[in-house]
Amino acid sequence: MNHLLATSLLLVASVLAGCASHPAPELRPYTAEETRELALEALSRRGLSFDEYQAKKSELLGQPPKAFGYDQQGEMNAARGVSLHGHAS
Repeated sequence: MNHLLATSLLLVASVLAGCASHPAPELRPYTAEETRELALEALSRRGLSFDEYQAKKSELLGQPPKAFGYDQQGEMNAARGVSLHGHAS
């Protein structure tokens, strides 16, 4: 009888301790910054083109969309300014 009383008392104490603990941090609402970061992470995983990505990113950040594109010279080579010996640049 004493063994049954001790077991039931231990069970009740553990249930009450579990109910009295703080809620899990996952259950709290996200802050605005956390929501923005999650949206940016999801956006980067979507596989959009560069222009679509930049447009959606500027919408999320609340910034005016920037104009991206090629200049009148086309693509630039990183070594364009370097003159190679024996070659015309």
